[in-house]
Amino acid sequence: MKQRVTLIDSLRGFSLFGILIANLLIFQYGMFGKENMEFFDVSPLDRWAYIGTKIFVESSFLPIFMFLFGYSLILLKEKLENRDKKVKRHLVRRFLLLVLFGLLHSFFVWEGDILLAYGLFGFIMLLFLNRKKKTVLYWGIFFFVATSLLSFGQIEETEEELMHQHAYVEKEMEAYSKGSYIEVFQFRMSDEDPYGYDGWVYLFIIILAPFITIPMFLFGVYAAKSKWFTRPDEEKGLYRRFAFLFLPLGVLLKSMLFLFPDHFLSSGSYTFGATFLAIGYIFAFALLHTTVKHNVFTALEMAGRLSLTNYLLQSVICTTIFYGYGLGLYGKLGVLNGIVLGIGIFALQAAISYFYLKRWKMGPFEKVIRIGTYLTWKGAPKAKIAPAEKGQISNPQTGPNEAV
Repeated sequence: MKQRVTLIDSLRGFSLFGILIANLLIFQYGMFGKENMEFFDVSPLDRWAYIGTKIFVESSFLPIFMFLFGYSLILLKEKLENRDKKVKRHLVRRFLLLVLFGLLHSFFVWEGDILLAYGLFGFIMLLFLNRKKKTVLYWGIFFFVATSLLSFGQIEETEEELMHQHAYVEKEMEAYSKGSYIEVFQFRMSDEDPYGYDGWVYLFIIILAPFITIPMFLFGVYAAKSKWFTRPDEEKGLYRRFAFLFLPLGVLLKSMLFLFPDHFLSSGSYTFGATFLAIGYIFAFALLHTTVKHNVFTALEMAGRLSLTNYLLQSVICTTIFYGYGLGLYGKLGVLNGIVLGIGIFALQAAISYFYLKRWKMGPFEKVIRIGTYLTWKGAPKAKIAPAEKGQISNPQTGPNEAV
């Protein structure tokens, strides 16, 4: 069995931090309120912090997590093949558990869950596991370009639709800022439509959603099939070229939405830029991880190895801080203070993860996923190691970057 690639674990921790910072806008202002900040008392400094978050963080860290999901699937596939296991059977069990976790998380904790989508998209990924890497890359590029082009041009909302959205945001504020747990749960489970769109619009969105998100999954599969990030010292040139290309391009394209908000190309530019910036972050991080030795990478690695547990804990912590049944700071803390809070929460999680992993090999939720995947109480496959693996350094408890 191959060793864990510490770069991948560190990158997973980095993406988890960015996801927390982006999600804090939702925790503080609501899924729809964050797009209608005029309802909140936002200072000029917070306004700049909001724009900075939208450009540098939102929509560009979740794609990194998607990339790593695809990357890790290939590592897990190879691990199962080397142990003479039924690959698809194990992966189906894993995806079903993610769907279950996602449903429980979204129903009882927070509606911004990503695990349900990951589990469902995992079934689509089964179609690409055995494809050639170039085939995977071409499909990824096709889906990315095709779906991104759909975001160009802005649909002018009617006054009735705007009034409908504003009324929903007011109800959202009331429920989350003052409601008990039961009241928040009831609001979350209500079938009220925040947009007032016709049914066919939502059907179109449901059909389109997998194709919008699948490109980064496929790029991760391509990277794993290409053995990227396993020879960092030899790949510095690759990291440097991609980072220098995609970082400025991503920032420029995402900035268009705020520099020229009424331009018909701005929304499409933001969509392209979000993915480009995510790719830039991946390779810039890989370059830094390879050239700079610092304890911060170890901290990110520890948090990344417990990514599922830490992700779920972030929801519990933040809903308790902001919602009415907790501290009730919904809409009151401010964007900049929220960022500071996010840094503090993640630093605490990284520290706890470090000490936790000194005693245990995996987090509690990671353990459940592995038990369900392998159907063993140890959360590790029983099969004998294939001859090709003999002589390699192995760790049957942790495996090759097997994480959500």
